Amino acid sequence: MKTVFILNPKAGKGRQKEKTEEILLKIIAEKELDAQVYVTAYPGDATRFVREHCKTYGAARFIACGGDGTLSEVLNGAVGFSGAEVGVMPLGSGNDFCRNFPCDTAFGDVYLQAVSEAVACDAIRYTTTVNGEAVTGYCANMFNIGFDCKVADTTNHLKDKTVFGGSFAYFLSILMNLIQKKVTFLTVTADGLCEHSGATLLTSVANGKYCGGGIMSNPMASLRDGRINFNIIRNISRLRFVSLLFSYMKGTHMSKKGIEKYILSKHCKTLTVTPENGIMRLCIDGEIVTAGETTFEIVPNAIQFVLPGVKNQSTLIGVCR
Repeated sequence: MKTVFILNPKAGKGRQKEKTEEILLKIIAEKELDAQVYVTAYPGDATRFVREHCKTYGAARFIACGGDGTLSEVLNGAVGFSGAEVGVMPLGSGNDFCRNFPCDTAFGDVYLQAVSEAVACDAIRYTTTVNGEAVTGYCANMFNIGFDCKVADTTNHLKDKTVFGGSFAYFLSILMNLIQKKVTFLTVTADGLCEHSGATLLTSVANGKYCGGGIMSNPMASLRDGRINFNIIRNISRLRFVSLLFSYMKGTHMSKKGIEKYILSKHCKTLTVTPENGIMRLCIDGEIVTAGETTFEIVPNAIQFVLPGVKNQSTLIGVCR
C-alpha cells in the first residue's frame, strides 16, 4: 500500500517544516518506500487531498504530520473509503490523540509508519450548523464546549503569540479564564434522555481521554468501546473549581468523594447539545467554530489507525503524559 506523508507546514509554530520534509524524503529514498510527501497549502487542504487521492488512485495510508487538527483533517478525507488507513507523526503542540496509546509507540519513526500494521478505532460523527449551513464531519479525539473551549481558544493564542506551550499554556489559560468564569446555558440529551439543562461551566464529548496537551479530562473514555464519554461540569464556584483542578488535570477527579455533585460523567451512543441562545463555540480536535445545535454519534471502527512499532496492539491504554 502506498504511504502519503501529509505535512502541515504550520504545525508546531511552523518551526519543523523544512527539517521534517528533508527527513521524510531522505528515509523514503534510503528505504525505497512506496511513499510521497504532500505539504498542505491551507486549512482543510488535507481533507481535500486525501479525498481526491482516494477517488483517483484508490485507498492509501495517510500519515498526518502535524497536530490533532491535521489528524482530524486527514480522517475526514479518508473516512468512507474502504482500505484507507490513517496515522500521525505528532508535530503539533498538544498531540492528545497519541496519548491514548502505549508510550513506546514509535510515532516519530518514518519507516515504521510506512510498514507497521493498523488497528481499528472509533470516531465521533457530528452534525451541526456553521454560519447557517449544515455541516457533518468526524472527530478523532474530543469536542469541548464552554469553559474548555474558551481555554482552548486562549491556549491557541498563547502558543501563537508567546513562548508558552503544551500543558503549561493550557494551565495558564485555565487561570486566565477562571477570573472571568463565564457559563454557557445548554441542554444535553444522551440516548434520548435529558441529562442536563441550564448553566454549565463546561462540557466535553470524548472518544479519547486527553485534551489541552496532556490533561486527562475524560479518564473513562476509550477509543475502542463503541461509546462516547461525556463530562458536564455544573456551574460550580471558583474555589470549588480550583480544589478540583489538579485532580482534573491528572485524571483522578472521578475518584473523589462526592464528585457527582459537581461533575456528571457518562457513556452513550448519541448525544445532542442545544445552546439556549441558538449558538455556541465548539472546539473540534482543537479547532474552534461557532455552531448551533449539534448531534454526536459514535461510529465504531471508523478509523484504521497505524500503530508504528507496537507489538501488542490490543493494549490501547492512555498512559502517556
